[in-house]
Amino acid sequence: MLMLFLIVALVHLVALMSPGPDFFFVSQTAVSRSRGEAMMGVLGITSGVMVWAGVALLGLHLILDKMAWLHNIIMVGGGLYLLWMGYQMLRGAMRKAPENAAAPQVELARRGRSYIKGLLTNLANPKAIIYFGSVFSLFVGDSVDTAARWGIFLLIALETFAWFAVVASLFALPAMRRGYQRLACWIDGMAGALFAGFGIHLIISR
Repeated sequence: MLMLFLIVALVHLVALMSPGPDFFFVSQTAVSRSRGEAMMGVLGITSGVMVWAGVALLGLHLILDKMAWLHNIIMVGGGLYLLWMGYQMLRGAMRKAPENAAAPQVELARRGRSYIKGLLTNLANPKAIIYFGSVFSLFVGDSVDTAARWGIFLLIALETFAWFAVVASLFALPAMRRGYQRLACWIDGMAGALFAGFGIHLIISR
């Protein structure tokens, strides 16, 4: 059983370290706003992962196999949300362009909004759909008892929170924030383009 936990922890860590919408959302929020805002986003992402992990442990891959229309709805809906996030970031980047402002301003937002954005970003994440719907399910078969499933659920949640808390703390460092102030329009523009790319890929790959 210990070996199962170690395997799941390693596989999940590799999945977390692979850059995706969650990573870019946390890093961009930390560097452009504050560590507190980013941590609320981390809580939202962790909540989303808990949803995916819980459904996966109940048989997400079986649900998606039998209900192809639901899979398509999730993919298209998630893609549209990521496209919207990309548009918002690109619009913000244009506002921070040198010709539009004398100096970049750090944009503030309500913490509750950061939590919701983090939650929706994770739920719309194509990597999460594929990972929890297929790869993750391979390691948690019918032979895994209820206690072990609860342990894996908690492990996934804690590992997700710890990883993104490190990301938020790193990108909220003063040196990172000073660098962002100099390159705000380019960083936000790149993040927006990446989110839009994730959204387009999610829609056309369904």
